Formats: sequence, C-alpha cells, structure tokens
Amino acid sequence: MPVDLLDRALRAAAVPIALLDATGSDLPVVWVNAAYEKVTGYDADAARQRQGAFVEDSSLEPTDIRRIREALAAGREVSQTLTVRRADGSRLTCRAVLSPVLSGDEVTHWVVAMQDLTEQLTHDAEQAALVEAERRERRSLGLVAQVSDLIMDVDDPHALREIAAVLRRGVVGWAQFYLDDGGLRPADGIVAGQGLSGRGARHRNVLQPRGRDAVQLLLDGQSDHPVELALDGSYAAGSPSAWLVLHATEQLQALSDDDGAPARPNGQIAVFALPGRRRVLGVLAVHVGGGLRGLEPAALTVLDLTARRVGLVVDNARLYEREHRLAETLQRAMLPEQAEVDGLDVWTYYAPNSENAQVGGDWYDVLQVSPDVVGVVIGDVVGHDVEAAAAMGQLRSVVRSYMFDITTPGPVLERVDQLVAGMRVPRPAGLVLSTLTRCDGAWQVDYSRAGHLPALLVRDGAVTALDEAAGALIGFGGKPRTTGSAALRPGDVLLYYTDGLIERRDRGLREGLAALSSVASGITALDAAGVGEELLSRLADHPEDDVAVVVVRVPAPQDSLSRARSPRRRRWSLPSEAASIGRARHAVVRTCQAWGIPDAANAELVVSELVANAVLHGYGHVSLQLYDTGDGLRIEVEDANPTPPVTTDGHPGRVGGFGMQIVERLADWGWRQSRGGKLVWAKVRPASLPGTPPKT
Repeated sequence: MPVDLLDRALRAAAVPIALLDATGSDLPVVWVNAAYEKVTGYDADAARQRQGAFVEDSSLEPTDIRRIREALAAGREVSQTLTVRRADGSRLTCRAVLSPVLSGDEVTHWVVAMQDLTEQLTHDAEQAALVEAERRERRSLGLVAQVSDLIMDVDDPHALREIAAVLRRGVVGWAQFYLDDGGLRPADGIVAGQGLSGRGARHRNVLQPRGRDAVQLLLDGQSDHPVELALDGSYAAGSPSAWLVLHATEQLQALSDDDGAPARPNGQIAVFALPGRRRVLGVLAVHVGGGLRGLEPAALTVLDLTARRVGLVVDNARLYEREHRLAETLQRAMLPEQAEVDGLDVWTYYAPNSENAQVGGDWYDVLQVSPDVVGVVIGDVVGHDVEAAAAMGQLRSVVRSYMFDITTPGPVLERVDQLVAGMRVPRPAGLVLSTLTRCDGAWQVDYSRAGHLPALLVRDGAVTALDEAAGALIGFGGKPRTTGSAALRPGDVLLYYTDGLIERRDRGLREGLAALSSVASGITALDAAGVGEELLSRLADHPEDDVAVVVVRVPAPQDSLSRARSPRRRRWSLPSEAASIGRARHAVVRTCQAWGIPDAANAELVVSELVANAVLHGYGHVSLQLYDTGDGLRIEVEDANPTPPVTTDGHPGRVGGFGMQIVERLADWGWRQSRGGKLVWAKVRPASLPGTPPKT
C-alpha cells in the first residue's frame, strides 16, 4: 500500500490518533491526525512542546502512571481512561490505547488512539441524575405516606410529635408544631374528646402594631409563603417571631446535648402556616441552616404538604369536637337529672356512643305526675345527628305534656300519634310509656309499647318481659293503643332500656335480650343504682350505639337489714370527656349512699380529681371502679396513658395543678402499670379525714 495513501487514511480517520517517538525519554509527539487536532486543539508542533504531558498532565493516580510506564518499558499495549487538558484549558475525558510500533524487536514509536467519552459520561450523568431524582421522589412519597398515616391517628396524643420526628429524620435537622389558641404553644398531638394537647411554654398575643411581624402576618392569613427567621436576628419584644426564635433556640440547644451539635445553634428557622378552612391554626417551624434556598425542591414540597395536611386534620378535629359537643349538649339539656320520686328507688343513665360524630335520639323521662302516680318513658328516635336529637326533644315534650293530662298509657300514645302525624316529625321513633300507681301501699304498673323493646320485670331472680300492649311506631298508630298491667311487689325491679344496651354486630336482638335477662336474673343488689351499675358493667363496656337505661325498684322492708348482701364492687366505663367527671362524682355519691358509707363528700372530691386527670392527660375510655374495703372506699381509675401522675405545686401562670395534692390530703394513693396504660388508686377513710366533723 502506498505510504501517502496510508497517511491520508490515518489523517482522515474520525478517531483521534497521535504518533509518539519511543526513542525520546518524554515520548514526544511526531504526528497527529485532524481528529486529534479537532478534539484537543493541539497540532503536532503544539503537542510536541508539551514534553510528556500526555501522561503526566492527565489527572492520573500515581499507580496508574506507574502501570503505564511499566507497560511502555516492556513494549506492551496498554489502555487507560484519563483526562487531558485541551488547548483552551478545558478537560477531555477519553479512553487512550497505546500500541507499540516495532522495527524488528525494538519499539520505535507508539500509536495512541483516543476515544472521546464526553457523550457517554454526559449520558451516564443524566442517568445518574434521573435515578437520584427518582430516589428523592420515592423518599418524599415515603415521607408523605408516613405523615399521612400518623395524621390519621388523631387519637394518639403524640401524633404531631411523631410527624416532627419523621421530618427530622428525613428532611430537616429539627421540627416542631405550634398551635395558635390566643397565642402560640408547642403541640404534640390532638386527643379526641379533649381538644388539643400541648406542652411547655406558651406565647400569648400582646398588643402590638399589626402587620409588622412576619409570623403574625402568617397567622393572620395575610401571607401564605413560608417565613425565614434568623436565629441571631432581632425581633420585636412580645412578637410571635421573637418567641418562636427563643423557643427554637432552646430546643436546638437541647438537641445539641444529645447529638453533639454546636452548643449555640445558628442558621435559620423556616415557618410554614397550618391553614384551616377559615383561619390559620398554627405553624410548623423547621431548622434550615442554609435557609429555604438550601433545601431541595422535593424537601420543600414535603414540608408544605405536611403543613397543609396537618392544618386540615386539626381543623377537622376541632369541627368534630364542636359539632359533637353541640349535639350532646342539646340532647343532655333535654334529659332530666337523676330522678327523685316519692316511694320508689329510681336510677337513670344515658351515654352517647363516643364513636359517632353526633349523638342520637335515645331519651328517657321520669316524672312525678301526682304523689301516687309516677310516669316513666324511654324511647329512641332513629339516627345519630342533631335532627334526631331535635325530634327526640319534640316527642319528649309532647309525651310529658299529655301524661299530666291522661295517666293511662294507651290513650296518651293515641293522642301523641295524632299530634306527631300533624307535626310531620322527620324521623320514626319507638317508645315504652308506663305509669306506676300506688294504691293502699301497693304499686301497679300500666304500660303501652310503640315499636320499642319491652320493659323487664325482675322478681326473686325471675325475669318477665312486659310484652303486651304492643303497637306500631309513633306516628303510625292507625289502630287504638292498648294498655297492659302488672301488679308489683316489694323488691320488684323494672328495667327500661334502649337497644344500644344489648345489640352488637356479633349478635341480634333476640340473643341480646337473652343476655340481658340472664344478667338481670343474677343481680343481688338491693338498690336501683346497684342494679343499674351492674347491668352496665356486664353489658355496656363497649356499646355500639347510644345507651339509655332506667331502673325502678319497689323498696322492701328488709332492705336495710339485708344491705350487706349488696355487691361491694362497682365498675363504670366512661368516655374521655369532661362530662364524665360529673358522672363519676354522681356515681360515687350514689354508691356511698347505697353502701351506707358516711362522709361521701371526701370520696366525691377524690374521684373528681382522679377522673379529671384521666380525661385531661389520658386518652381512650376511662375505667372507674369502686370497692368497699370495710374500713373505707377504694377508688381505682384507669386510662390508656402509661405516664404516671405527678404531684406538683401548680402550673405557673395558670389555674390548676394541685389535684394530686388534694388527693394526698384526703386519701392514701398510688399507681401501677396496667395492660392498657396505668391505674391510679386512692383509699379514702372518711372517719379519720382532717376536717371531718365529729359525730354527735
């Protein structure tokens, strides 16, 4: 092949090629092709002047340079990925293959063929960037999923703290939620039925020029962008920004003790609004050393979504609480207090199903029509909402008004049917109406049923259903209503109830009635309260519907002589809400009266403090148990929070905090862990309490 043809072919090759002189110590360049000049910017003369820089100036590790020189000395072909400097100062990453040119057994030249790796590296970098972006997106989605799971468990008093911990592990160095209730305060979670749980110091809004503080603008809804606050910045005294910076600094310093971070935190905190439907409910503060600009877009998205979702859940929790309390207040306002009637022992109970957002239409009424006539009614309007409660109120008023006019139940229900048909009450309702009449010292019950479960008569352990005089639901009585009757004896017990006491998902009404009859036949309590509380402890631990119960007992002459046979243990399952405190006090007073325990006021105060602590600081249902120990009353209160009670000297700056001190003055007390949380007990000895007046 002609030499000039070979030269032209090599010069025209698209692969950068250079020829090095092997006889020179620095391998000088003697020839390059056009592709080499184009890629590197050096012609043969310029490349020759570099004097060995081809190997030395290539960003190679010393071990790679040594390997190349050993191969060159041995005359072996060698390849290496290296980075060389172009004429314009930029860098070229390529794969260089050095092949020896032999003359006999002697290497006279080296041919260098170079493969430009720029496109491949660019592609690899793009792929790596895509993989990293996908990884960040998956991580962000995972964080959002964790936050969503935690947010859904609003009953957990530490839900917000757990969310802040998730953000700390995956996004920022520190995070804390603050809720605005007349001032910012750190919040750990939301407890259903108790409002919002919080801890630590609290910022209170003070009079200051509105609109000047960045965080205040955020809380007022005048700004919807995150706010950055420098930890070493200066802010107006009393402003939420100043308080947030101070509180964040204290929290970060506390973290530094555990993590070994600088004692004095620096950088900035970013503040995100927690928006509700109509107002901003608080803020999420996070520590960002380099500010929001230093955060990845995915991290910023996670923080923004978290703040918005938490705000919505807090708003929903408050809306639920407001509606629940509104409906319950409405219904309780329509129910009578514990009835006191002449000649009969009466006990009443009502509790809404705490799982429902509203309360329903269950109701009862006990009224003294005349000295010798007592009216008892129990009913149920279909539904669990304000409309059901309103319909219940209408029916209760109608029935009550007619009972004072007519004392025979059947005719009363006929008149109620006529009026309800004209009123167009939107919900169907069932009820049992009865009158108890005293004549010559004996009692007789007359009753009529309108689509409701029959009352039960318990006599000497035998249970009889008062199932006569049955008729259609109220408003659907096209036929005359009949009236059933039964003579009562001393010691007889009448049980009125709604289906929430006996009906469950795993059993029907027939099985529920059998269970109620079985429990009622075995009760030995000699007072209506004892009968009722034992029914609740056996049948209403976990009701799935509203529960209303009325127990009426005809006193017997031997009651006072046989009172010791009455059970000396009673138990209640109470919802974790403020109304349970009053119910617990009432239960203790009735129990002390039934058991003949004097000075019930001390026990009432002790149980009030214990149940109040369980409602305010615990969560889940509250269990109350009372025991007659022979020398006093033992009170046990159990809730699902395992944190033990602590005796304090009050809460600085606000009312309260002396509850356990009161308990210590009035009783011996202690606590222990239970399977579901903790149990706090107190033993009250009324006869030896300070301040108890001596008996005369």
